[in-house]
Parts: sequence; structure tokens; C-alpha cells
Amino acid sequence: MKRRLFIASGLSTLAGCGSVTAAMNQNASVQRVLASVERLNHALIGTRGLAREYDDRDVDANFRVNGFAAPSDARYGELLAEKFAGYRLVVDGAVERPNAFSLAQLSTMPQRTQITRHDCVEGWSAIGKWSGVALSHLLDRVGVRPGARYVLFRCMDNDGSGNLYYESLDLHQARHPQALLALRLNDAPLDPDHGAPLRLKVPTQLGYKSAKWIGRIELVGSFANIYGGRGGYWEDQGYEWYAGI
Repeated sequence: MKRRLFIASGLSTLAGCGSVTAAMNQNASVQRVLASVERLNHALIGTRGLAREYDDRDVDANFRVNGFAAPSDARYGELLAEKFAGYRLVVDGAVERPNAFSLAQLSTMPQRTQITRHDCVEGWSAIGKWSGVALSHLLDRVGVRPGARYVLFRCMDNDGSGNLYYESLDLHQARHPQALLALRLNDAPLDPDHGAPLRLKVPTQLGYKSAKWIGRIELVGSFANIYGGRGGYWEDQGYEWYAGI
């Protein structure tokens, strides 16, 4: 099946983030349409399809920044100043072997490189060369316990009110062969605006699913009681959870 935007994703793509959020919050019929097609979207695409992978000649050298600007809080500033020497990726929750990995440890894990397209909900696309650790490899390292259904990504940025950005994937999505914990973009370490020191890259889903500045990965059985209970920062404001393309 060719990669395509299904109805839920297509509605979002036709407008900018702000106007989409306003429309969803104010229009019950839009919310019903999005909710009705999300299961179909997930079932038809799921983890069966692969995003197209491109050649080096296709890479956009000036890869556009998506989402918020780099975090401005003091802790992120300290990590940036020391080139993330003190950074640790905490992986916990419903896992057999909770751990906290440094960038050096992540860099010694098997690395994967993929050249894929990033599709933003705002309607633009860019092709980037991403390198990092397969999310499935990290899950195998810590061991997923029975009862875990979702992989929750807690990020180091907030919206100014202390509400931390977060995202989630179910275990099938998380084990997709192209689901990547990216350390590098276009053969260089991630810069702050692109999510340094670590970001998620899931090319089979819209860009807001590829959370930046990841500080913690938590395995959970449900996200119903986490923030707005919809599984992600934008989802809590009306965006669809699966967001497949």
C-alpha cells in the first residue's frame, strides 16, 4: 500500500497547528470524524508498512525545525553547556531492568541510519538522514514486563506553564523497524532546535509523534491518568493519537 494521509491526518495537514486545534476544540463533528477513522488508520497501516527510504542526494541540507524552540529552562541549559555529559536517558516503569543510559552508552549500542521524510501537520515535508538506536533494541535491553501496553516519552521542554511535552506509542508501533531514537541528523550530532541530545523519529507517523529532547522513557499499561489522558501533548488538545501516514 502506498503511503498516504488518511482522513484524520489529512484534516490536520490542511491547516496550521493553531487553527487545527481551534477547529477541533470548537467543532464536535470534526472530533467525531477524527475519532471514527483513527482505528481504521491504525489497523490498515499499523506496523505493516515501511516509510520510503531515500538516497543521500535527496537529503535536505537545511532541515526545517518542527515544533517548539529548544527548552529554555536552567537544567537544559546546564546540560547543553557541558555538551550533555551529565545527560542520562532514564528507562523505567513496567520493565525488568530499569536503567539510565548516558550518551556514550547509547552511542555504543548498534546504530541504524535511515533517510526518510518528515511530514509535519502544518503541511510541509523534509528529508533527513537520521542515525541512532532502534527503539526495539532499547526495549529488549530493559525487558518489557507483562501488562505494559504503551511506551511513554517524557521530554525536557514545557509550554511555559510547567506542562511537560510528552508522547506515546503502543508496543507494536515502538517495535516498528524504522522507529528510531535519533542521536544524529545529516551526519552531525543533533543540535538543540532539532531535539538534542535525543529525539524520537517515526517516519510512518506525522511529525508531532517524533518527540524531541527525550529525558525519560516509561513503559505503562495506560496513559488515561497522565496529563490530559489522550497520550500526547497535542493529542490532549484535540489531535489524533495514531497520526499515521
